[in-house]
Amino acid sequence: MNKGDLVNEVAKVTGTKKAAQDAVDCIFTSITKALKKKDTVTLVGFGTFSVSSRKARNGRNPQTGEKIKIKAKKVPKFTAGKALKDAVA
Repeated sequence: MNKGDLVNEVAKVTGTKKAAQDAVDCIFTSITKALKKKDTVTLVGFGTFSVSSRKARNGRNPQTGEKIKIKAKKVPKFTAGKALKDAVA
């Protein structure tokens, strides 16, 4: 399922594709803004979005074998909730 498929599923409930598109965009934008502020977003029963820090590390260029330094960075993280895990299992 991609974003377009998700919009179509939401449109079945909202009645219009425009309203569904706005709703899906709003949700994604809200989650992104919260993560930029390093907040966590918890959707009870579904899961939690958070920001995780990766330490700087040494890596290797796969083409040349040359050692490279990979900078530290922050990455988004999703942890599935119990209800989602149970539904998939």
